[in-house]
Amino acid sequence: MAESSPPSEKLTNLTISETPTVSKETSEAAAANASSNKTETKSGKTPPKPEREWSTEMEVDFQRILTVGEECISPEELKKLILVKGRGSDHPVGFNLYDGFEPSGRMHIAQGVFKAMNVNKCTLEGTNSTFTFWVADWFALMNDKMGGDLEKIKTVGKYLIEVWKAAGMNLDHVVFKWASEEITNSADIYWPIMLDVARRFNVTRIKKCCQIMGRLEGSLTSAQVLYPLMQCTDVFFLKADICQLGVDQRKVNMLAREYCDAAKIKNKPIILSHHMLYGLKAGQEKMSKSDPDSAIFMEDTPEDVERKIMAAYCPNQEVEESGEEVIGSSGDAGKESMHLTIDTLKNPCLDYIQNIILCPPGSSFTVQGKPYDKFEPIRADFLDGKITEEELKRGLIQELNNLLQPVRDHFTNDDNAKGLLEQVRQFKKEGNTKIDETKIRRLNLVALNKIQSNCHAVFAPLPSANPSLEDVLGTLTSIKSNNSCISTVLILPDWTARVCNRCDADVKVIDSFYAIFLAALRAFDSDTMKNIVVMNQSEAILQDPSNYWISVINVGRYFSLDAVMGSNVQDSDGVGIVIGRLMKIADIMGLEPSSIAMGSSEDESIERALTERYFDEKLHGMTKPTFSSTTAPTLALQMIESEAHKTENYEYFVLDDPKVHGKSKMKKAFCEPGNTEFCPPIALAIAFGPADIEINRSAENGGDVVYRNKEEMESDFKSGSLHPGDLKATASTIMVGVLEKISSIIKEDKVLTTASKTLKAFEKKQSKKKK
Repeated sequence: MAESSPPSEKLTNLTISETPTVSKETSEAAAANASSNKTETKSGKTPPKPEREWSTEMEVDFQRILTVGEECISPEELKKLILVKGRGSDHPVGFNLYDGFEPSGRMHIAQGVFKAMNVNKCTLEGTNSTFTFWVADWFALMNDKMGGDLEKIKTVGKYLIEVWKAAGMNLDHVVFKWASEEITNSADIYWPIMLDVARRFNVTRIKKCCQIMGRLEGSLTSAQVLYPLMQCTDVFFLKADICQLGVDQRKVNMLAREYCDAAKIKNKPIILSHHMLYGLKAGQEKMSKSDPDSAIFMEDTPEDVERKIMAAYCPNQEVEESGEEVIGSSGDAGKESMHLTIDTLKNPCLDYIQNIILCPPGSSFTVQGKPYDKFEPIRADFLDGKITEEELKRGLIQELNNLLQPVRDHFTNDDNAKGLLEQVRQFKKEGNTKIDETKIRRLNLVALNKIQSNCHAVFAPLPSANPSLEDVLGTLTSIKSNNSCISTVLILPDWTARVCNRCDADVKVIDSFYAIFLAALRAFDSDTMKNIVVMNQSEAILQDPSNYWISVINVGRYFSLDAVMGSNVQDSDGVGIVIGRLMKIADIMGLEPSSIAMGSSEDESIERALTERYFDEKLHGMTKPTFSSTTAPTLALQMIESEAHKTENYEYFVLDDPKVHGKSKMKKAFCEPGNTEFCPPIALAIAFGPADIEINRSAENGGDVVYRNKEEMESDFKSGSLHPGDLKATASTIMVGVLEKISSIIKEDKVLTTASKTLKAFEKKQSKKKK
C-alpha cells in the first residue's frame, strides 16, 4: 500500500481567475520583460500569477467571518485564504470550514441557534465556502457517552441534524459527514494520518488537550488520548482550511498547527474559536448537558424557558478577578481556557443577549418597548438601573421563545423529528447505562478466511535500520515454539512501527526492513518458513478497519492511561507507545490464537499482562490464548553498561559485509579465558554452526577436536583446553559463512537488493543526524 500523507496544498500553486487592474506603466514593464518571460516558459518555468486585489466585497466577508470568533489565528492567514479561495476566485470548491460535534445528548441553545447563526455568517451566498459538520459518533464512543452504545449515539446525531434544520441554518453550503462511515470508507488514508500525528507528540502534550472532553489528566482512560489525536487528524482528513469550533477546543486546534510545523505542511489551518456561553447558574463557566437548568435547550417549552431565565444568575455589579482557581478531583477540566476575554460581570442573561439575540446582522433587542441594536447600551443601562433585572429577563424570554418556536413546531409536526426526540428523551431517562457487550466488536481474521482458527501467533520485532541476527534467531525460536497448533501466523507490525516512530515512520524503510528480515528467516530455516502465514499488520487491519479500531477504542476505554503506560513509559515519551499497546491487544483479538509466543522484555511483559487481564475480565466470549515465553540466546559480542555504549561492533547484523565484518567483529568480541557465563564465540557457534562443530588446531595445541553440543565446548573452554584464539577462529569462519549466505540471497533478488540499499541509506542518514 502506498504511503498516505497529510494534504499540503500550497496557496502559491492554486489558480486565480480574477486579475487585478493593470496600469499603463505595469503594461509597459511587462512588455519589456516579454523576452525573459518567454525564456522562462521555454525552460519549463511558469511565472506565478499575480495576487488578486483586495476588494470591498472581500473585506465585508472578512469582517463578517471574524465576528464569529472570540479569537482568530490568524487574521492575516484568513485574508490570504479569502484571496485565493474566496469570493470571486475560480477555486472549484472554495474554502472549507469544519466543526465536529459529539452526539452525546440533547442540544442546548449554544450548539443549536448560536451555531446556526455562525454557520450562516460563514457561508453567506457568494462567499465561496462550505461548512462541514463532522458527526463524531466514534468520538462519543471514546468519551463513553450513551454507555458506549454506537447505535444510540447515531440516533442522537440524527436528532441534532433535525434541530439545525429547524433552527434556521441555511444548509445550501453545509455538509454533514459521519465519522464512522467516512473513516471506514477511507481507512487507508485516515489512519496513517492519525499514526503520523501520534508519533510526533509526547504524552504530556496530548494530556493538555484532553480538556476537550471535560476530563482532568488524572482520570483519563487510554481511549481518551486517542480523542485529541483523532480530532487533529480530522482537520487534515477533511482538508479543513478553518477550524470553527469553540474556545474549549483551542488546545487541540493548536495541536493541528503544531503538527503542520512538525510535518512541514505549509498551510496551517486557521483557528476561528467562537465564544463559550455561560451556564445560567452562578459560577458556571459553560453550559452543562448534565444540568438541565444550566442552559436553555432547543426543545424547551415556553414554560421551561421562563422558569430557567427567571431563576438565572443576573448580577448588576462587576467584581475584580482574583486570578486564583481551585480545581478539585471533580473540577472543570480546562476551565481557565473557556473564555479568552476578561469579563468582570459574568452575567449569563447579558451573555445570551450579546451572543444569541444580537448575533444575526440587523437584529435588535427590545425592553419595555425600547429597541436596542447594539449590546453596549443594553449593558450600560442595566448596570445604571435603567433596565431592571425582571425587564431584562422578560425581554430575553420573549426573544428566546421567538427563536425556539420553529424548532418546537418541527418536532411537533414532523413525524421523523418527533420520533428522534422521543428516543433521545428515553436515553436521558435511562442514563449512561452500559450496554450489554455480549457481541464483541473486533477484527475476525478467521471469519474472513485469512487465517486458520486456533493458530500460533508470533509478532516480528519493530524495525530498525538494520535487523540483527539476534532478532532473527529470536523470532525463529518463537515460531518453533508452536507445539500443537495447526498453523503459525507471523505478524509484521508495520503500523505499530509507524505510530512508535520507528525508522522515522518511513514506510519504504519499514517495508524494506521486513523484506530483509523475512529473507534472513528463510535463509536460516527455509523448511519451517514454508508453512508460516506471514501478514502485514496494516493488511490485516484493512480487512475490517471499523471493527478493528472500535476494538482498539474499547480496549482503551477499559484501561486507564496509567495502566497502559505501565512502569516504563513517562509523560515525556511518545504517546504512540500507548496507541501501539492498545493495537497489540486488538491484533491478538483479531487473530484469536490458541497460543502466542512472547519474549521477556519489559514492553512484552506489560503487553502480556494487559492482554491476559482484558481476556479474563472483558472477553468472556473468547478463549484466552496460552502465552509461551521464548528466550533466544543473547548474541551480543561485547559487555556494556548501558545502551548508550553500544557501537556497531556490539552485535552482528543481517546486512553486515561478510568480508569486512565477519572476522573483524569476532576479533573484537569479548572472550575471557575460562569465562562461560558470557562467551559470545560459543553462543554464536552453537546458534549458527553445524550439529558437529570442528575446531582445527595444530598437534602442539591438542589437534583437531569436534564438539557435538554446547556443554562439551563450554567444559573444554572452562578448563583451558580450548584456547580463545582457536575458538574465535572457528566462530569467525561460521559467521562469515552465515553472512555470505544472506548476502548472496539478497544480491540475487532485485527487490531485496533495493531493500538493502534503502536500509543502508537510511542508516547513513541517521548517522549524520547523530553527528
